Amino acid sequence: MPELSPERIRNIALAGPAGAGKTTLAEALLAAAGAVDGAGSVEKGSTVSDTTAQEKALQHSIGASVLGIEWRETWINLIDTPGLADFQGAALSILPAVETVAVVVSAGRGIEAGARRMMQWAGERGLCRLIIVNQIDAEPAALPALLEEIRATFGPECLPLNLPSQGARGVADCFFTPAGEADFSSVAETHEMLVDQVVELDEELMALYLEQGEELDPAQLHDPFEAALRDGHLVPVCFVSAASGAGVRELLEIFTRLMPSPLEGNPPPFLRDDEKGRREYHARPDPDAHVLAHVVKIEHDPFLGKMAVFRVHQGTVTRDTRLFAGEARKPFRVGTLFRLQGREHLDVERLGPGEIGALTKVDEVTFDSVLHDSHDEDHIHLRPVALPAPVFGLAIQATRHGDEQKLWEALARMVEEDRGLEVTQDATTQEIVLRGLGELHLRTALERLAERFRLEVETSTPSIAYRETIGASAEGHCRHKKQTGGAGQFGEVFLRVEPLPRGAGFEFVDTIRGGVIPGSLLPAVEKGVRQAMASGAVAGYPLQDIRVTVHDGKTHPVDSKEIAFVIAGRKAFLDAVRKANPAVLEPVAELVVEGPSSAMGDLTADLAASRGRIQDTRNHGDQVSIQAIVPLAEIADYSNRLNALTGGAGSYTLQFSHYEPAPDAVQRRLMQAYRPTEEE
Repeated sequence: MPELSPERIRNIALAGPAGAGKTTLAEALLAAAGAVDGAGSVEKGSTVSDTTAQEKALQHSIGASVLGIEWRETWINLIDTPGLADFQGAALSILPAVETVAVVVSAGRGIEAGARRMMQWAGERGLCRLIIVNQIDAEPAALPALLEEIRATFGPECLPLNLPSQGARGVADCFFTPAGEADFSSVAETHEMLVDQVVELDEELMALYLEQGEELDPAQLHDPFEAALRDGHLVPVCFVSAASGAGVRELLEIFTRLMPSPLEGNPPPFLRDDEKGRREYHARPDPDAHVLAHVVKIEHDPFLGKMAVFRVHQGTVTRDTRLFAGEARKPFRVGTLFRLQGREHLDVERLGPGEIGALTKVDEVTFDSVLHDSHDEDHIHLRPVALPAPVFGLAIQATRHGDEQKLWEALARMVEEDRGLEVTQDATTQEIVLRGLGELHLRTALERLAERFRLEVETSTPSIAYRETIGASAEGHCRHKKQTGGAGQFGEVFLRVEPLPRGAGFEFVDTIRGGVIPGSLLPAVEKGVRQAMASGAVAGYPLQDIRVTVHDGKTHPVDSKEIAFVIAGRKAFLDAVRKANPAVLEPVAELVVEGPSSAMGDLTADLAASRGRIQDTRNHGDQVSIQAIVPLAEIADYSNRLNALTGGAGSYTLQFSHYEPAPDAVQRRLMQAYRPTEEE
């Protein structure tokens, strides 16, 4: 493959719910472009993207795979992402590598929760969006109603670039050469709607359009088309059948001719921290500029070692390039450099702006690292991806004595690879808890422990992942003074805590004036605050959604050391929190239950008894779908209850939604049971 310029690259992710046919569509696109001899089969386990034993057995993607397609002198990095809710972490974490998210919808299943979530996430992130209606030959009669449902759900800006034709055996182009006949609607009218939508953002083109009428050439529409995509003013809809091949080659044309290149998409949301604060930083897709790349995935290959998958946003990475990871002071040298084709690694000499590749043997690199070749970019990072919180947990311990360290090392690798997993250890009980996004997610993680690391573990139900927060502002103070005969310790801190909106996290603000606490000691204060936040103040659970402002303090010319201000910061913070109307928060999940319509009354009654709040119910013939918000503490045994209520015919998906205050009785119980350490 020759060296690529940014205008010849398209980065597109196939996203959406499980069962919509994303992997099958990826295979059809690879085959149509000649990248493979023939399309693989999910059922036979022969696809390019689903290669692990777990994926083949499950017949669903677990991780995201990068696939390369060359079409009409354009290189398409197509990313096949998991659709199951349990593996959303793997899907979302890699999407910052693309300009376009193509949400795949099944013609038979309609708009599912996974499609709605991906459309919302991509819109909030500023990515261009495309909707692909797949499996059109399976449900051709449902397509007119589905198109209306798409426009009703996602907005009138969703307009078809093509329409099914010949009984869904092909598609009629509505943009480039709108002359054919469609199975429903009018190609000419749809073309007019598309042009009207595109030219709305360009006054000069609008005037020209009114003069020329329908004679505007597609080339004239290219730039305003890209602007409409960037603004979310247009969300194209395409029809395709990955199984029959209808619309597949037309989709490749749409990818190459209409989807944005790295020069045309919205710029990635880089931020730069300096003496002026935090500011937006726009990477330039210039191959001669300083390198700026972002790591979107970590893998541990048994032969290649630790591998980082990254997207180049600026500059050129070559073999032997010396790169820094984040704020690291010591560079590492790039050895091997790859493009990816599923699990296959294709050696390359260089990767330029817009390209996605991988490098190996990089212990210094972590997920979300910004790679750069100059200390000028030390403090640049990408706005973090809002990943779903892993709240579905299992307490685990090694079965064999002596495997404890091996277990920790294995868990650390798995968490590094899968951003939907989290490992915690209770400081009091020493309980190790592996948390994920659902039962299936945790089951596959345990299978990896057994297969990859030869570890046997015992599991049990863990404690609930409660959190703490505050409901009011308050002041805190601590003077830490300690004499031990020689040099002592002294640090005094005055700070204020304020509540932040739910989900906002943590802010540390310095308003010190006159150097009463030197700048070199403020990181120690923040370290102490973060220590207290991690261990809890009133019930022993991590704190969140708090702003801490340090506004005064004192030092001693001899005894003021870092440790003194760590302790003073921690104790001042705890002092403030205990006066700030502290509260315990419980995790709340979005539960989507599907089962027989005859069980609807029992299902809703059970959810109501579990403090659930019904959000939506939908009937699909003899099946019902119920969407509810339910405290996680109330559904630890939901699988067994659902089987009993539906005779084994029900299913459900669970996704973390948010934290909210626990009932007063629960808060009192947790606070009364808490025994802080003497140091606190």
